[in-house]
Amino acid sequence: MKAISLILAICCCTTALSAPRSLPEGGLPIDKRLEPLKDLNGYFPFRPPKSRKDWAEQSARIRHDLKVAVGLFPEPVRHPLNPVIHGLIDGEDFTAEKVYFETRPGFLLTGTLYRPKNITGKVPGVLCPHGHWNEARFYDCGETKAAELIKEGAEKNIESARNHIQSRCIGLARLGCTVLQYDMIGYCDNDQISYEVAHRFSRQRPEMISEKSWGLYSPQAESHLQSIMMLQTWNSIRAIDFLQSLPEVDAGRIAVTGASGGGTQTFVLSALDPRVTVSMPAVMVGTAMQGGCTCENASLMRINEGNVAFAALFAPRPLGLTTANDWTREMATKGYPEISKTYQTLGAPGMLTLHDRTEFDHNYNLPSRQAMYKWFNEHLGLGRTDPDNERPHKRLTERELTVFDKDHPKPTGGKEFERSLLASLASESTTRITNHPEIARRGWKSILGTSLQDTGKVEWQLTGKRDRGSYLEMPGLQNNTTHGQQAPVIWLYPKNWKSEAAIFLSPEGKSGLYDKQGDPRPEVRALLRDGVSVCGIDLFQQGEFLKKNKPLPETRRVKNPREAACYTLGYNRPLFAQRVADILSTIRMIQADQHGAEKITLVGLKGSGHWAAAAQFLAGKAIHRAAIESSGFEFIKITNIRHPDLMPGASKYGGMKGLLSLASRKAWNVDTEGLPEWLK
Repeated sequence: MKAISLILAICCCTTALSAPRSLPEGGLPIDKRLEPLKDLNGYFPFRPPKSRKDWAEQSARIRHDLKVAVGLFPEPVRHPLNPVIHGLIDGEDFTAEKVYFETRPGFLLTGTLYRPKNITGKVPGVLCPHGHWNEARFYDCGETKAAELIKEGAEKNIESARNHIQSRCIGLARLGCTVLQYDMIGYCDNDQISYEVAHRFSRQRPEMISEKSWGLYSPQAESHLQSIMMLQTWNSIRAIDFLQSLPEVDAGRIAVTGASGGGTQTFVLSALDPRVTVSMPAVMVGTAMQGGCTCENASLMRINEGNVAFAALFAPRPLGLTTANDWTREMATKGYPEISKTYQTLGAPGMLTLHDRTEFDHNYNLPSRQAMYKWFNEHLGLGRTDPDNERPHKRLTERELTVFDKDHPKPTGGKEFERSLLASLASESTTRITNHPEIARRGWKSILGTSLQDTGKVEWQLTGKRDRGSYLEMPGLQNNTTHGQQAPVIWLYPKNWKSEAAIFLSPEGKSGLYDKQGDPRPEVRALLRDGVSVCGIDLFQQGEFLKKNKPLPETRRVKNPREAACYTLGYNRPLFAQRVADILSTIRMIQADQHGAEKITLVGLKGSGHWAAAAQFLAGKAIHRAAIESSGFEFIKITNIRHPDLMPGASKYGGMKGLLSLASRKAWNVDTEGLPEWLK
């Protein structure tokens, strides 16, 4: 906006148009958001802190956003574990037992518990998540493959080579640790939710999409931030609870190590649970591919940060990393130096190590295990003089390790179980959030991903002027130079302007200011009569963002063919949040003008009230008054993961009702009170 005296001096013709363009016909805004979407194969650098204070703020933000994205803010209730341990196997200098316990009522985590044969005093507890090796806990690559591994120097004996997952558990038990090697969801005995659903999900299931009862990957699950990543991370947290409940385990010495998908579980658990004292995620931390499985992804998870940042959250505690000839091959020069600088800044350079062996393919082979043994020996205080001496052992078979039998029956699973599990989680979360509004406030700020303070510098660019008698019609561009974003806008400027501006939202963008005859709609005319200037915006993917000026039916998606929202929304801000950010940019543009309005009104009528509610919440007292019409819109009712208004976490944190209750000023509720007098 410019001062009214300047505008009056440069007015031109008076011919009416229903929706004047801000750009030449066929032109598109210059906006970074129109570039190709980011996916899991992008580049994910990490910015190390400059000081301890910087890291305190940076790490708190990254950790909170990660906890929100994986669905654990707030955490579920910690119900009794009801553990069952049975089937002792004597391995001479170690024992192995079958174990299962409830991480949720009726939802079992299964695994094998390895212990030193002779325990004196307290010993460390170690978690070993396995990753995506076939049959994992029961893995057997066979004698031929094992012989090849020995030949190339990756292994030394056949039995260890045939199941490297089991080998490290036995190796750690022999070093004096109690070790839990537990199943990922869908693997081995843990099949209440199937392998196909947890790790190979590819197509939406219409029967699992419902406002009242839903399944994983559905729009409703997304709206509650429920995912396999959530369930597996919660299993890992409860696995620590289980380890700490064992009489021989030192609760102050808990370590975790896994490779590949198990590496993902390792760094996520280590970032979120402060009880982990030593961590070694293998062949998964890097600036390249971030994890291809549905179990390694969650909506909102990697929009701002990647695996390197998540691993860095463990600083300054002892962190070991390994690489291979895979997506981690450049870690020594891309990622590790930044984590190293973080440790140096925190005064703990010796608490970080990298086992860089890119001559081997994706693995947790003997050289990597030996590096881990030495790291754990040092930082868990095991006191062994030759910790890397992994001795041969007799490999335990699937038949020996299977948890369930006639005396320990397998629990029920399937679609009904899946629905009931998610329903119970949603119910618990809703109860807690309803009773603690600050949780909802922090949750909404995280999922929307911006604030008025973060909006940056926004400038107004005039592209045309038209005198419409009592007001001026001025198409132009809103340029957010900080974030490289641009939005077409129209200002309707009354000649009796009274230093007040209104942002008028519409499903049609700035065209929504006008009726079919090309005149301002009645509500806009009411504002102009009162001397209020009115701004209409083409929010992202509205109006001039589109080649055809029609509402966007579905959002873009990354090339990944699997119909899971996490592959797109785990790396790109949801369209709903981007549109809310455009509204904040408009507020900032008005505030930045030296001749700007003293008061800002926000209007979101039918079809745009949900954007207005979110913007009002984030803008706080910058909004003087607001009129919002929800027209029955509810995030939970969305039935398509590509719906433009799909907003992961929105229902979890209270939906429209929650948003309106959190605003610093009460909005005029058009649904129940009708239009306010100032819009009539």
